[in-house]
Amino acid sequence: MANGHRSQIKRERNSRKDTRPSAKLSYARIPVQKACFVLDAIRGKDVAEAEAILLYNPRYASSVILKLLKSAVANAENNLGMNADNLYIAECRADNGPIMKRIQPRAQGRAYRILKRECHLTIILDEKNASAKAQNTKDEKAADAASDKETSAKADAKTEEAPAEKTEAKD
Repeated sequence: MANGHRSQIKRERNSRKDTRPSAKLSYARIPVQKACFVLDAIRGKDVAEAEAILLYNPRYASSVILKLLKSAVANAENNLGMNADNLYIAECRADNGPIMKRIQPRAQGRAYRILKRECHLTIILDEKNASAKAQNTKDEKAADAASDKETSAKADAKTEEAPAEKTEAKD
């Protein structure tokens, strides 16, 4: 059992919620192993490259995953205001779903079992250079501050030199 009241537990869980854009497809009629072949090909790639890979991949799973990827990109653009050009596939996975059990009649009254497997597909996107952007803004601020100091020092030097030149001209 978890410690604390259920409202506390929910509050803690929601505070740790992942804010990356994602899309999930439950009960896809694709075996996990076949879906993972396609997911392994696009994991870590940027969105444009992943779409190109999925578009020309001959497997059935690639068409389903392409549709899911487009949904995740639309979620990122519409819900979080992200630019599709800066997105890449941070995580993608296929989890086991329920298995439909069917029977294939065989000779002499036997029956073979057929397992029709399903999976749950998840794609999580993230922005490229999100941490690098934060670092760049810090570097830009530091560079701006340094250049401001330099320009103010040059301006001070010019104001000090100007009165000295005027006094020499009068003599």
